[in-house]
Amino acid sequence: MANLMTEELREQIPALYATEGDEDPRVYARFFTPDSGWTWYVLEFDGQDTFFGYVVGHYPELGYFSLKELESIRGPLGLPIERDFHFESPRLSVVLKRENSPS
Repeated sequence: MANLMTEELREQIPALYATEGDEDPRVYARFFTPDSGWTWYVLEFDGQDTFFGYVVGHYPELGYFSLKELESIRGPLGLPIERDFHFESPRLSVVLKRENSPS
C-alpha cells in the first residue's frame, strides 16, 4: 500500500483553520476509493491526523476526516484508499464544479 501522506505533502498543507475566510481555498490532495465513489479533498491538516476538506460520499460536504481512518478503510472489493499522484492542487471552486457537473 502506498503511503497516503508524505513529508513533502505534510509541509504543503495549511494548518487547520488557516484558510478560514478564504472564499476559494486551494485543494492540496485527493484521496479516493478505487472500488467505490468516495473521494476526500484536503484543504487543511493538523500535521498529525485530522484533515479538513471536501468529502464526496453519500452526501458531498465540507468536514473533518482522519488520516488513520483513511489508512484503515477498505472499499467493497477490499481495496485500500489511494492518493491521486497526478492531482494538481486546484482551487475548491474547480473541484466543486467538476464534482457537481453531470457525467
